[in-house]
Amino acid sequence: MRKVGKSLLAAVAAIVAAMMLVSCGGGNNQKIKVAVFQGDGGAATCIRETVAALSLDEDMEVRIVHSSDIAAGVLDSLDAIVIPGGGGSRQYLSLGQTNMALIKDFVHRGGGAVGICAGAYLFSNTPDYTCMALTGARAIDREHDNRGHGMAKMTLNKEGKKIFHELAKEDTSYVFYYEGPVFVESDVPYTSFGTMESDVHEEGGAPANMTDGKPFLTGNDYGKGKVFTVVGHPEATPGKMWMVPRMVRWTLGKPLKTYPAEVLTPPVAPEEILMSVDDLRYESQCFQTFLYGTAQEKVAALGWLEDHYSWDCKTWLQGLLYDASPQVRARAAKYIEAIQYLPYEADLKAALLRENDTKARAAMQQALDALAALRPWK
Repeated sequence: MRKVGKSLLAAVAAIVAAMMLVSCGGGNNQKIKVAVFQGDGGAATCIRETVAALSLDEDMEVRIVHSSDIAAGVLDSLDAIVIPGGGGSRQYLSLGQTNMALIKDFVHRGGGAVGICAGAYLFSNTPDYTCMALTGARAIDREHDNRGHGMAKMTLNKEGKKIFHELAKEDTSYVFYYEGPVFVESDVPYTSFGTMESDVHEEGGAPANMTDGKPFLTGNDYGKGKVFTVVGHPEATPGKMWMVPRMVRWTLGKPLKTYPAEVLTPPVAPEEILMSVDDLRYESQCFQTFLYGTAQEKVAALGWLEDHYSWDCKTWLQGLLYDASPQVRARAAKYIEAIQYLPYEADLKAALLRENDTKARAAMQQALDALAALRPWK
């Protein structure tokens, strides 16, 4: 009986210890479970960058979900869902009305939802547009959606500085913008946390004075849950990627965890750069240089593209790590370090294993060390 009693006491003690561990924030049960939707309307770049941005938060367990997963009930196992950039109407079609109803019910019951660019479009309350009406924001001037892109200016208001308190001392912050929605109020109330300060009308015959002064960051309640939207791309902005997991935390009422200094500080101080039509032509020439140019021309092209915050150059960097020229490989590694591009961490490791050039090896190792500093617990 004594042995049985001791065994019973030990078992009870183990159960109590496990319960205490969970209640104190330890164990996998305390992970914030977040899904990133991947459908035909989601841009591959936006999806992988959103996943990478969420991975900056040690407490988040991130997975990609598809329409079939939502239909099969995956939302029941999640805390929040993120709809990334791409095409809002195409994501609408990819999800289907049944799945969108499931998402709305998920949020209404207390789940969190974050919409980035096209995801913000999808969540909006825009008449005569394929949207979910999860927010009070209404998109205007949709006929000029291809208005342009670049590093845009944004300011936070008092409420925004409470959420993103690390930016409270900045008069102006910079976040990448790529043809995001232009929002105004509808009949449904919402809170604006930040304002777009850049006047983007570089392409598509877009009118001037349309984007500036409009909401950049918004949030609202939806039933027991919350919805956060952003018209730009913090997940693609060096030094601002942490804003995405912070948005998720806000939707769930979780403590606003502080991230490492390396995460909060961009390697290069940003400035407003909106890609003009001439810039876009030269950007296209740079991409041709990657195919047919000399090593020196490729290095020069990488320098120009980095200085202009090229959106599309990211898709070329992966292959340039394996270029025939060690100078190009080294410059590609430096570019990846400068934009804190976590999706290519595995490629950096693979390229380093095969690298024989001393300078290229040093550049790759430096880039890897910089990326590792963004997630020091790994």
